[in-house]
Amino acid sequence: MGEMLTTVERRRHLLSLLRARRFLTNVELADHFRVSKVTVRNDLDALAERGYVLRVRGGAILSSASTENAFESRQTIAADEKVAIAEAAVAMLRPGNTLILDVGTTTMAIAQALLAHPDLDHLVVFTNGINIALALEPLIPRVDVMVTGGSLRPLQHSLVEPRAVDLLRDIRADFAFIGCDGIHPTRGVTTSNFPEAVMKQAMLRAAHQRVIVADSTKLLRQAVVAVADLTDVDILLTSGEVDHTVLTAFRDAPLELNIVSPIRLTGSSLVAGQ
Repeated sequence: MGEMLTTVERRRHLLSLLRARRFLTNVELADHFRVSKVTVRNDLDALAERGYVLRVRGGAILSSASTENAFESRQTIAADEKVAIAEAAVAMLRPGNTLILDVGTTTMAIAQALLAHPDLDHLVVFTNGINIALALEPLIPRVDVMVTGGSLRPLQHSLVEPRAVDLLRDIRADFAFIGCDGIHPTRGVTTSNFPEAVMKQAMLRAAHQRVIVADSTKLLRQAVVAVADLTDVDILLTSGEVDHTVLTAFRDAPLELNIVSPIRLTGSSLVAGQ
């Protein structure tokens, strides 16, 4: 198997194996990839330097920073910031637009915000999120909802390869709203798992305006899997406390940085943040 994979592909597959097994020895990895133990140690050392794995005697374990959190466990994190981002995203739209909604809690907030905008009719929304499609169902027939095919990932309620990107290859949307686990001015957009990264990349390729939606906790962070360089993104839409260090870091980045005021959630009503 090893001779069929590039170094990058082998390391990505290695991380997938660790997610399933949590611990693997150098010998097991060398046998699996049909490479030498020296090559395995080099792979593990490189991944350890980036914080993806922890080296232990005779092998490695997955770093806690590389684990993926379920959709439900992230819903309440920076909830007011996600509402503010969602309102700003919807404000970018016009009747008749075609948009792509990635999976995630921030893009779910965008779907929910669309429910409060009856003026936005004749929209076409493409998504690989089963839960997002269900959230948009009340808007039919005012809004056309198109769901990609593919294999279901229960953790994020998302559809991924195989065959998930086929539909995206044939469209050119006005907007793509893409979530992430980290965005860095030099290391780009990253996420925590490979299947979702493939979908995000296809979505970015399918849209004219490519918008990363990420609350301020994602800024300057780097997750395990690379999605895109910032040259492949047009706008970073964020909200929350953004300090001078972050602003300085993104000042020369090749995209538009749009920081919107958060909205404080009070019961069932929305109040503009102070």
